[in-house]
Amino acid sequence: MKSIEVALKMETDAVKFYTEAAEKISHPVGKKMFLTIAEDEKNHIKMIEEVLKGLELTVRESNPVKTVKTIFEEMKDQMMERIKAQTDDLEAFRIAMQMEKEGIEFYKKVKEEVATEKEKKLFERLIYEEQQHHRIFSETYNFLSDTGNWFMWKEFSIVEG
Repeated sequence: MKSIEVALKMETDAVKFYTEAAEKISHPVGKKMFLTIAEDEKNHIKMIEEVLKGLELTVRESNPVKTVKTIFEEMKDQMMERIKAQTDDLEAFRIAMQMEKEGIEFYKKVKEEVATEKEKKLFERLIYEEQQHHRIFSETYNFLSDTGNWFMWKEFSIVEG
């Protein structure tokens, strides 16, 4: 199986996992996060399919970090209710972080092995976006597992005691 076909399978598996995780997760922020990333992964599939068909790569501009900031702003009231994340929710985020990390490592490796400039450009874009996804999942995991400290570190609060 060619690297690009493996990439297509990885992205398809990611969409499936993130969609299923969104259905099962109890925390509303986590649910929205998984659905948002699943949409990004669907765009990755479209880009890979274009390259497989020999078409020019259409980079679908996406800014996962900006999208996440919007989600956090929209859901601030729900977040402040301090809904406790379930252990299963946190495990889903740990798995997602590992999937993104493995994707990044795979894409970096195959980027050096591909024959065409189109494929190289594709893998560079996938690396960039998967790094953003990993960061998002990591931040969300940290938020869900320790909301109080997450806000403290994000606000660079000074703890007085």
